[in-house]
Amino acid sequence: MAIGDALNVRARAPLRLGLAGGGTDLSPYCDEFGGNVLNATIDRFAYAHVRTNRIGALVLRARDVDTEEVLEPRVDHSIHEGLVLHRAVYSHMMKTYCDGVAVPLTISTTIDVPAGSGLGASSALVVALIEAFRSALQLPLGPYEVARLAFEIERVHIGLAGGRQDQYSAAFGGLNFIEFLPGDRAIVNPLRIRREYLNEFEASLVICFSGQSRQSENIIKQQVAGLKQLDAKTVENMHKLKQDAIEMKLALLKGDIRGTAEILGRSWTAKKATAAGVATEAVDRLYNEAMAADAWAGKVSGAGGGGFLMFLTDPENVYRLKQVLNAAGGQASSVKFTFDGAEGWPICA
Repeated sequence: MAIGDALNVRARAPLRLGLAGGGTDLSPYCDEFGGNVLNATIDRFAYAHVRTNRIGALVLRARDVDTEEVLEPRVDHSIHEGLVLHRAVYSHMMKTYCDGVAVPLTISTTIDVPAGSGLGASSALVVALIEAFRSALQLPLGPYEVARLAFEIERVHIGLAGGRQDQYSAAFGGLNFIEFLPGDRAIVNPLRIRREYLNEFEASLVICFSGQSRQSENIIKQQVAGLKQLDAKTVENMHKLKQDAIEMKLALLKGDIRGTAEILGRSWTAKKATAAGVATEAVDRLYNEAMAADAWAGKVSGAGGGGFLMFLTDPENVYRLKQVLNAAGGQASSVKFTFDGAEGWPICA
């Protein structure tokens, strides 16, 4: 399939809050026991813009980190240096869908949050890049295929450590209970929650950037090592996280927001026990400040080590909680859930 002379496509994919079960989507745990994850996409996005250019080069830009590469159009550039996500998606798409022809393109991206946010940003970026090419080439790829391809590019081709939930949440969007089954199978179950329950949950939620971008690689490697060694403590806490996802799903379906908060707090305790470094001094400080300001419960989103925290509190306490967290050095805000997954569109101008 050939790329036209005037290709100009944009795409976006939503970021997510990891509500419960994060870590159970890691191999080898999900391969042996099956994993359950509950997550929700939010009004923060990763964007990709793919267009042909007249300079005959491959131009890669990540505007949010002010990085640009100008390369010769080739499919064999290293995917272990530079803008590795851009390089890897471009290489795969050219090899697989353009007969190996390295088309001169300008590929620009940006993300609504800082790097290392714990909101699945890197995976959402890969999904957005794939979606831009899917839209441009009119590829017959549904959300399962897009998510699976994003996982293969990020985790297998590049070799970045991590689980599977981020790619599926970005591709599908919404509030989902996702099952990761042996045999590398995934089932995305959208939750049909009554609107008043969803409104109350959203009104009770505060997210807060810790000011500390986290490097999840070491935490994930510790978790994986514990699972490979069948470390009893790691496996036991993964079982707890898996059960928490089931119980939180049931609580949300009943509109039990206080019950959801209890599970959130319990899940944070289990999460901290899966690896050293999940909680940091900055995370603990913000968590303690929030609990002193009448938050019901909280936890980090993602692997931990920094990034974003989420808290549940009485909606009438949300304004005060945000003030307290901001005064403590965090960057707190309310958030809205989104229900559309990755989408691409041609730019007419």
